[in-house]
Amino acid sequence: MYKKIIAGFLIFATSALFGMSLNQLNSASKEELMEVKGIGAAKAAAIIAEREKSAFTSFDDFQRVKGIGAKAALNVKEYVK
Repeated sequence: MYKKIIAGFLIFATSALFGMSLNQLNSASKEELMEVKGIGAAKAAAIIAEREKSAFTSFDDFQRVKGIGAKAALNVKEYVK
C-alpha cells in the first residue's frame, strides 16, 4: 500500500514540475528563449508565433515549431526544469 501512495505522489510531483515547465515555455520572452542552447532569434520568434496559435501542451507538441527537432526540444526541456 505504501508503494502505491509513494508512486502516486511521485507521479503527481512529476506532473506538477512538467506543467510548470510547459508554463514557462508558453510564457517566456524572446530574450529568455534565446538563453537556451540552440535557440537563436529566428527560432525564438518561430516559437512565439507557434504558441500564439495554440499553447504547447507537451514537449512533443513543441516540435511542431519549424526548425525544432528532438535535440532542440530536449535542450529546452532540460533548461526549463
